[in-house]
Amino acid sequence: MKRHRPILLLCLAAIAAGCAPHSPIGLVDVQRIVVNWPEYQGYQNQMLRDERSISSRRESTARKAREAVDLQRKYSQITDRLSAEIRSAAGQVAAQRQLKLVLTREGIGYGGVDITRDVEKALNITEKSSPTPGT
Repeated sequence: MKRHRPILLLCLAAIAAGCAPHSPIGLVDVQRIVVNWPEYQGYQNQMLRDERSISSRRESTARKAREAVDLQRKYSQITDRLSAEIRSAAGQVAAQRQLKLVLTREGIGYGGVDITRDVEKALNITEKSSPTPGT
């Protein structure tokens, strides 16, 4: 039995390690961030104004199409930059809270730690107040 004791202890340690709690998972509600982020909303509103301006001009259809493609390219670059800022902020929050994985809230039914508010703080976003019923 004494010869088997180290093996038994090793097996028990392996089992105990496998029973340890799962790595924490953080969730970010990107839609909420987008709605509350003035910088994102400003770019989105500017793009809508630019689209309307292009469509209302008296220019050839081909020229309007080129301008629309250029506008879409510009907006895509801005969106990529803002998405990178969200990812960076989520990464900082995950490191602070020792999370192993961060997912977006979309498509996740339940579970995980919601870190949206912390990501908003990292991006200096203040949540818009919701209208109260009956007002």
